[in-house]
Amino acid sequence: MTAPHPQEWTIETVLRWATDDFRARGIESPRLDAELLLGKALSFTRIQLIADAKRALEPDELGPFRELVKRRRAREPVAYILGVREFYGRPFRVDPRVLIPRPDTETLVDVALERTRDLSMCVRALDLCTGSGCVAVTLARERPTSLVVASDASADALAVARDNALRLGAYNVAFRRGDLFAALDPACRFDLVTANPPYIAGGELEELQPEIRDHEPRLALAGGRDGLAIVRRVVAGARPHLALAGRLAIEIGYGQAAAAVELFVDAGFAEIEVRRDYARVERVVSGVLERV
Repeated sequence: MTAPHPQEWTIETVLRWATDDFRARGIESPRLDAELLLGKALSFTRIQLIADAKRALEPDELGPFRELVKRRRAREPVAYILGVREFYGRPFRVDPRVLIPRPDTETLVDVALERTRDLSMCVRALDLCTGSGCVAVTLARERPTSLVVASDASADALAVARDNALRLGAYNVAFRRGDLFAALDPACRFDLVTANPPYIAGGELEELQPEIRDHEPRLALAGGRDGLAIVRRVVAGARPHLALAGRLAIEIGYGQAAAAVELFVDAGFAEIEVRRDYARVERVVSGVLERV
């Protein structure tokens, strides 16, 4: 970072420079990214950045910001740089061991809460592919008298999820490591099973944005040839682990709703619903298990 007149490096000019730099590199939300990174470097809120826009920055303040800019230029996700991502109004710690929580997945939580409203005081829930624990921890906090089990095949992901549960006061969450239902006692029965499984089709992985393709864990993204490999396993394996009239809710990718609904029907689920996310994309398929 150089300038003809160093004294001109104010918060305002630094933000303008970083915004222009990010925009020229094709980075989405360049102004927001610049503000978030400068806020981290200075330990300022975005409101403070606006209020102190004319404040000149010292060299020991510019240095840390410069390093953050370098990381963003390499297309490292802002959430990893900041070390936190908000989900359902709570700050979840994230790093390259876990997928970054997204607003789309809040739809999965909404569906889970709505479809278990009649069991709100005593829900026994299982969250598969828990990753950062955002779904499991949110369910546990929204329903503090529930019991939530969170499972993942990745020990690294579970370490992040446990940390989030402790920091956010979700003491009613237990963690299990294993491949989907293999992590559980065969006798366990749940009122609710949620899953945000990998659902990116194999041929689409290399087409993802660099922030996702090059930085987020491939294990949490790759869903097989058509993106539904793990979804099929979750739907097919759910019956032995669901209580009478148990609910299953799964997040899916763009264009996968019809195929997912068919899987639910074939597995004996009724009252099947498809819920759209904030962008109006069909994002969550859910159903109630029929006993036959």
